Amino acid sequence: MKKPSLHPSIIFFLATLLPLILTVHSQPSSLPSDDSDFIRTSCNTTLYPDLCVSSLSNFSSSVHDDPALLARAAISVTLSKALELGSYLSNVTALLKSQEENGGHPTAAAVFHDCFENLKDAVDEMRGSMKQMRDLVSTGSLESFRFQMSNVQTWLSAALTDEETCTDGFKDVQDEPRKDEVCARVDDVKKLTSNALALVNRCVDKAMH
Repeated sequence: MKKPSLHPSIIFFLATLLPLILTVHSQPSSLPSDDSDFIRTSCNTTLYPDLCVSSLSNFSSSVHDDPALLARAAISVTLSKALELGSYLSNVTALLKSQEENGGHPTAAAVFHDCFENLKDAVDEMRGSMKQMRDLVSTGSLESFRFQMSNVQTWLSAALTDEETCTDGFKDVQDEPRKDEVCARVDDVKKLTSNALALVNRCVDKAMH
């Protein structure tokens, strides 16, 4: 059987998105307690605070007590996980399509492909969020800030919807051993996206008061 290769589209957005992901650098986590306290307090506003703290603790020295930098770091972490999942989905889809040509069930290949396409949309929306966060003008007007952050909130909300849609079709897939793993990994990305959106919302709330 021909070994599946990495899908060209995943190679494309690996190449285009990795520079964005690396714009917030993680640092060793043995840092002053006040930085860690800021992350812990911020993460208490999310739906998954433990995941939030564990995923962002290495960014303490680079975000300090800046809600915007913390939100940007959260989007960066989410992008990284989404790209890992996209690479995995690309390879599984290629394998299932190969099996389908040899008599395998067509439903699984189609569902994995649809999930991959939805994830690509989510990644593109996260990329837009990341770029907007990088381009924030701190010296601009409050209205300008509110408009920019509204874009980020809209894109992250859309990404969350795309991630939820990603697994919708799996209820029709039976006897596919990778189904549970994919659903679990998509769920992890959804939780990270939810946390990132919550931290963006907190950033907006802080600026408005």
